[in-house]
Amino acid sequence: MLVVDDNRVIRQLIRVNLELEGFEVVTAADGAECLEVVQHVRPDVVTLDVVMPRLDGLRTAARLRADPATSHLPVAIISACTQYEVESGIAAGVDAFLAKPFEPTELIRLVGRLMRREGPPAVEDRHGAGRAGSARG
Repeated sequence: MLVVDDNRVIRQLIRVNLELEGFEVVTAADGAECLEVVQHVRPDVVTLDVVMPRLDGLRTAARLRADPATSHLPVAIISACTQYEVESGIAAGVDAFLAKPFEPTELIRLVGRLMRREGPPAVEDRHGAGRAGSARG
């Protein structure tokens, strides 16, 4: 599992919550670092913030999808999840979205679902209900 966020506190919050559930977590501070780390670590799931220096989350997701070695990786955006981010994320091949701020249980449920590859892409709202969306044709 690879967690990518430029905010160290949020990165650690996500990491700790996932590790408490038994996930092995590696972190990166931005999209450029993510693309380097993913070649060595081969995570089961990648979570991305949208606004990051050097390479933002949406462009990182698009690059992960474009590379045959990482095109299969489940990718989730963990961000404010504006309509623009959701639409751009779906176009980039993002599998799921989790709006900040989020409850740790929502994070665990999202990551678990992505690891099992269940259902269509969804936007998790703050009440835990998902709204399905369409993704890669």
